[in-house]
Amino acid sequence: MMLSEDKISHLSHVLFKGLTEKKLIEPIDEESKIRAEIKRVIIAELKIGEEINAIVRKKLLSFSRKIAEGSPEWEVLYKKFYKEEEIKRGRAS
Repeated sequence: MMLSEDKISHLSHVLFKGLTEKKLIEPIDEESKIRAEIKRVIIAELKIGEEINAIVRKKLLSFSRKIAEGSPEWEVLYKKFYKEEEIKRGRAS
């Protein structure tokens, strides 16, 4: 996972506070339950991102002509394939 448990916990607090202060949500449940759900969603999204990253890297490594990681060509293809995978999973349009 790209973020530590502490960072995810901190993000859940910040998001909860921001959403309630801006009156975007009106909590009908305990704050801890809402923050736990925020953390669950963050973790799920991070896992999906990691899966997509692995798929895209595998695809780039499968080319017969090796593309150097970090090169402009690699960056363009990585972004293209990443976006395609996001669309497949309904994460982007």
